[in-house]
Amino acid sequence: MSVTTSSAQEDRAAEAVATNQVIVLFGATGDLARRKLLPGMFHLAQVGLMPGGFRIIGAARHPISTDEFRALARESVAGSGRKSRVDEAWEDFGKTLGFVGVGDGFEALGEAVEAARAELGGEADLLFYLSLPPKAAAGAVEEIGKLGLDENARVIIEKPFGTDLASARELNERLHSVFQENRIYRIDHYLGREAVQNLLALRFANGMFEPVWNRNHIDHVQIDIPETLSIEMRGSFYEDTGAFRDMLVTHLFQLLGFVAMEPPTSLEPKPLGLEREKVFDSMLPLRPEDVVRGQYVGYRQEDGVDPSSDTETFIAVKTYVDNWRWEGVPFYLRSGKRMAESHHVLTVAFKQPPRRMFPLDEALIPEGFGRDHLTFELGDPGSISASFLAKVPGATMQLGEAHMQFNYADAFGNNRAALDPYERLIHDVMNGDRTLFTSSDAIERLWEISEPVLESPPHAIPYEPGSWGPEEIDELIAPRRWHLPSDHI
Repeated sequence: MSVTTSSAQEDRAAEAVATNQVIVLFGATGDLARRKLLPGMFHLAQVGLMPGGFRIIGAARHPISTDEFRALARESVAGSGRKSRVDEAWEDFGKTLGFVGVGDGFEALGEAVEAARAELGGEADLLFYLSLPPKAAAGAVEEIGKLGLDENARVIIEKPFGTDLASARELNERLHSVFQENRIYRIDHYLGREAVQNLLALRFANGMFEPVWNRNHIDHVQIDIPETLSIEMRGSFYEDTGAFRDMLVTHLFQLLGFVAMEPPTSLEPKPLGLEREKVFDSMLPLRPEDVVRGQYVGYRQEDGVDPSSDTETFIAVKTYVDNWRWEGVPFYLRSGKRMAESHHVLTVAFKQPPRRMFPLDEALIPEGFGRDHLTFELGDPGSISASFLAKVPGATMQLGEAHMQFNYADAFGNNRAALDPYERLIHDVMNGDRTLFTSSDAIERLWEISEPVLESPPHAIPYEPGSWGPEEIDELIAPRRWHLPSDHI
């Protein structure tokens, strides 16, 4: 399948940030900074999407020298797996890096910011990336306010955005004590994926899809984010969080918002955000009986885990969007650790025709094939598969399963300017584009509808590593069936 892009799209994709930037990266020596953030900003510079003038100031509690930070950053870029020409471009990028220890106070950080602004001619926007746990992030924001560094500044916050409604409200209050809401960017890297954003293009740029994107034609929707990985030495974190808080509120509900939203008046951040929030406002509170919690066998032996823990490493939920478009259509969301495969999949299952006139060739149709459906692989590079019934060649009218598939890599090739999710989202923040970011009201609403399950969670059911979770999930979706990623990707 070949695809062409307009010159206007190409020009827009190549736009650099218009204003100079001073970027303060808290947690600069941590895992996320080394794996994603430093390599990501280097790649943005390589493809011409950083501003004409910028400085990156690393900040962490334990001080290191600027030379040590530059060496750490170069090692991170070289080992990131990105196709970055480190030797050719490193010297100029390395000169933009500095480092400040903040373990004994933030005064030195204030001085470093002013020095960086002076180097850029005195005019530069300020961006704080808080790659920190929520409590540490809120404390850093308050220190930023005390120094008066919030003027003309934006701040990026990493999940979790609270662990329940009360903690989310407290976090938002602390953030709002320094920054206005339109300056706060709650980052969800899942929404930075090209394939996720392609949902908007598929729905609103193609006349064949929007007319059937409703209760009259869609039977149910499934969003699946299984992972083969374990909790990976994060026992203490997972004991306090679990799959429900870690994945459902932060990621899967956000994807649901893109799938279920009404057409916005434009793709500008404000109308797009309003339509997504209307989806969250229309969602019914979750019921404990519509939730299956699971825990992989062996989780209780992980470091930092309570030997009698009931923390879930798997979550499956049935929920509804109670509005005109989606009345009666169930949304099934599922995610877990130590699963059979790792994918990021959206399945839209269409209703069967009112009459089944054609005989099926059972030998050519997998057991439980069910309804016609579209399957979106939302991981990189992403794909879209249409599964349907077609006539089997021969003298008689027999039906078999057929597929049509669009693949990003095949259609667009290896585009050097393509951005990974963190790169895209950082670029959006520097441009002040809030399209892919969630508001405080939306976060609090999602915790509000989650309260019944958080207050009365069902027991976590053991499941074997390498499986698709507890068998009870089949009862949750019955009489339908789960569309396994391996069937369609």
